[in-house]
Amino acid sequence: MDAFEVIGGNKLHGEIIPQGAKNESLQILSAVLLTPERVVISNLPDIRDTNFLIKILELLGVKVEALGPGSYAFQADDVNLDILESAEYRAMATKIRGSVMLVGPMLARFKKAYIPKPGGDKIGRRRLDTHFIGFQRLGAEFNYDAEDNSFRVNGEKLKGTYMLLDEASVTGTANVIMAAVMAEGTTTIYNAACEPYLQQLCNMLVRMGAKIEGIGSNLLTIHGVDYLGGTEHRLLPDMIEIGSFIGLAAMTQSELTIKDVRYDMLGQIPNIFRRLGIQFELKGDDIYIPAQDSYEISTFIDGSILTVADAPWPGFTPDLLSIVLVVATQAKGNVLIHQKMFESRLFFVDKLIEMGAQIILCDPHRASVMGLGRNSNLRGITMTSPDIRAGVSLLIAALSAEGKSTIYNAHQIDRGYQHIDSRLRAIGADIKRL
Repeated sequence: MDAFEVIGGNKLHGEIIPQGAKNESLQILSAVLLTPERVVISNLPDIRDTNFLIKILELLGVKVEALGPGSYAFQADDVNLDILESAEYRAMATKIRGSVMLVGPMLARFKKAYIPKPGGDKIGRRRLDTHFIGFQRLGAEFNYDAEDNSFRVNGEKLKGTYMLLDEASVTGTANVIMAAVMAEGTTTIYNAACEPYLQQLCNMLVRMGAKIEGIGSNLLTIHGVDYLGGTEHRLLPDMIEIGSFIGLAAMTQSELTIKDVRYDMLGQIPNIFRRLGIQFELKGDDIYIPAQDSYEISTFIDGSILTVADAPWPGFTPDLLSIVLVVATQAKGNVLIHQKMFESRLFFVDKLIEMGAQIILCDPHRASVMGLGRNSNLRGITMTSPDIRAGVSLLIAALSAEGKSTIYNAHQIDRGYQHIDSRLRAIGADIKRL
């Protein structure tokens, strides 16, 4: 089993460049199926999920050309839909949740799609209703085969309509948008997700010839077109990685500069870390974090304990709650972490408690953290990464702890963070891959 071995306690120093956005990459890569023309994508992260989706596109017949680090050209002018019925496609598509993003583009351009139930992080129920209800509203026929655990969608003539999404799902909104851009007539999507990744996807589709109004809001109007052409697209820096590095600097009392962060697209992330007492400043488009001996969690105006909760954009992203929880363990003060979206994402706190953190897991969605204020350091242990975000949170805890930690299931972290061990070594971390 793959693992990271970490000797904690080192103060880090230097500059680190965030990778391209993982969550954006899966949407953008799927969108190349919407056109037979050449699409060039840059700043793609070199991570397992992104690379695996590229392999699935190649299996379907998409021509893939590597142009340089993180830069690829794609041309879907000879897609073989028969591959959808193959055992190889089924085996690959089940391994990553991002494979569900292929359904919308295939439905729009080829009028049918098939996907086995996708995999991904084990963080609780992750239903796909929003995706398939949206396709049905456009006129597609949806079938779930309980025997082989797969989804089939057929739609010979998609028609625009009004729909109110049951939840502001990022992937659900993206999938429905990609199906609607080539539907007949006008589609109105209310309660749409409006994360920067969705804005990026919509802007890319507009450059390809789509007609989309309301980009950046939760009300989108899409006028269907008959054809989409090629384009070039550059991914945003990964906001989750940026937040992770802010937390890393605070936990290890390190002086770090995070380069080229696209600060205008970070939303509430800087505000939440400031409320935890972490100091940093913006230098151009870089975040500079000075070394801090301590940091103190603020309270609400009435003096009550701070609650940090996830919410649809522009609220705080759920992907960083695990990082916030870890950072709070060494702060002065208390905080309640409320993970609303996933009921299994906080279960990794038992490892932090074993490391010496003071945390009460109130229920599957809430954890109360009593900060140690650096009066007692965390201690290294052997642990296993349950998912991407919990994995990197445990890695941050290990880097700040006394002694040696071993983190198994390192491939879970690799799914979302490219070359994380070598990048951390470059700024002074004592980490090696076993």
